Amino acid sequence: MSGMVEKRGVGLWFTHVGLIIGVLIIFFPIWLAFVASTVTQPEIVKPPMPLWPGDQFFANYRKALVSGINAPVAVMLFNSFVMAMGIALGKILISLMSAFAIVYFKFPGRRLFFWLIFLTLMLPVEVRIVPTYEVVAGFGMLNSYSGLIFPLIASATATFLFRQFFMTVPDELAEAARVDGARPMRFFWDILLPMSRTNIAALFVILFIYGWNQYLWPLLITTDPDMNTIVMGIRQMFPSGDDVADWPVIMATSILAMLPPVVVVVSMQRLFIRGLVDSEK
Repeated sequence: MSGMVEKRGVGLWFTHVGLIIGVLIIFFPIWLAFVASTVTQPEIVKPPMPLWPGDQFFANYRKALVSGINAPVAVMLFNSFVMAMGIALGKILISLMSAFAIVYFKFPGRRLFFWLIFLTLMLPVEVRIVPTYEVVAGFGMLNSYSGLIFPLIASATATFLFRQFFMTVPDELAEAARVDGARPMRFFWDILLPMSRTNIAALFVILFIYGWNQYLWPLLITTDPDMNTIVMGIRQMFPSGDDVADWPVIMATSILAMLPPVVVVVSMQRLFIRGLVDSEK
């Protein structure tokens, strides 16, 4: 017995050492980016690059937030936040309602409609980008938050996940609600929605990061620098031709771009993990 405990203790120790080494390897480039955002341009260009933060933290981050390159980083962060929140909440709301209709309302062709929704997985934005652009332009939604959000809020994956979860809910709950005189939407809001909390949290984290990292669609429909997203802004900061890159500002912008997704993941990690692995909702 003591041998088993000793073996398990040694294995646990090696596991933790391996995890720590892996975290350090992953974290090192982020640390270098942070250090580069706190020093001057000559210190970055002249080797060896420093490994400890400099004294230009406030100056570089103030320059990025207030002036940036094409647009202030604060404006681009706000644009990305609005877009990511709109996409995440829109996808979840539409998927909840469509899955609820498919599972709990009996109408002709509901299975066909579900599979038609599921087939849209074969048509990502990149495939339908030209007709989508024409529709958005026709509605006058270029350079607008609605143009950034609405074409991306349909989600076959989320609809499928909610449908599968709703199908595991005992039929007795729906029958009891019907006997009590609860209307369908009352059953949805009071019973199904609270039961779906962990699923919603897990999907929200994934969909927020999906919206935050969008590049091609915002690049296509925004020509006003004040509507640029942070991912676009970082790409535009890189020099072209003989231009000289302002690396401290670029690195400061990259660090700022990482913060909102990190905050979302850290603040919702408990619900996120439960939504992925918990079988008893």
